[in-house]
Amino acid sequence: MKPFPTQAIILFDGVCNLCNASVQFVLKHDTNHHFVFAALQSDVARDILLHYPEKITKKDSILVIENQHIYSESTAALLIAKRFTGFWKVLQVFWIVPKFMRDFAYQFIAKNRYRWFGKKDVCMVPTKEIEHRFL
Repeated sequence: MKPFPTQAIILFDGVCNLCNASVQFVLKHDTNHHFVFAALQSDVARDILLHYPEKITKKDSILVIENQHIYSESTAALLIAKRFTGFWKVLQVFWIVPKFMRDFAYQFIAKNRYRWFGKKDVCMVPTKEIEHRFL
């Protein structure tokens, strides 16, 4: 496996339409290229997660690895939004919501994401323009 990149890593469900749309959103708004990406179904993600076995119980969640720490569910989503500029900074207000409440809402959406948004048969393949952002 390649050494860990200096950017934060977002691991996402590569077959989930909502997750893929979220990745596209992050790519558009991450103007400083703080994040790189890998699908949870990939060998790269599997190898990365070997470094965090005791910390991950829900591998169907979005995961963010930053400064060798791993974050999931609502905390991961808020850490991603923290890197955005402009209007999106307002999302930081959700840090005041207790984690158990944020995660409950996150888990409700995650549980229903395939039913509401659908899923693909295979993971997305990045275009030439963005492939350098994928591990």
